[in-house]
Amino acid sequence: MKKDRRIPGFLLVLLAVPVFVTALSWFVKPTMVKGDSMQPTLEDGDCLLIDRWSYRTGEPKRFDVVVFPYPYRSGTYYIKRVIALPGETIRISGDGDIYVNGRVLIEHYGNGAIQDGGLAANEMTLGEDEYFVLGDNRNSSVDSREPDVGNIRKSDIVGKGWVCLFPFERFGVLE
Repeated sequence: MKKDRRIPGFLLVLLAVPVFVTALSWFVKPTMVKGDSMQPTLEDGDCLLIDRWSYRTGEPKRFDVVVFPYPYRSGTYYIKRVIALPGETIRISGDGDIYVNGRVLIEHYGNGAIQDGGLAANEMTLGEDEYFVLGDNRNSSVDSREPDVGNIRKSDIVGKGWVCLFPFERFGVLE
């Protein structure tokens, strides 16, 4: 008589759950929004899922919401919107208009006219691996206009803002 060598179901589940959770962490990461720099798109206290896989296989696109570490505070991450891509020129005029490659950027994400162009008050050209990011709440955001943040390298981007999980009335895929 042969001995049954199959693994019992409960043991398979016990082994599968940690493997699944570990694998899932390669693809998504939950995070909580702190602050108002991305209003009205994101609010203080929103819980998001970050897509960690997209930029391993592709490039950030204009208007993507990206997450990257704040360079001077360990464990702190910023959530901002990509405005200019590698190799492009950017300038923010005194009137608050954003110019990319000499043309006014047409977008609907900004919350109010920009009062301070910061580093982009004078035209600047991004390096081949640099992205210029802004918060949607332009006048209440520390972003690429500030020397402490500056242009972001692709290797520093943790992932793409993907889904707002809660509060439930704000549930949905980020634009």
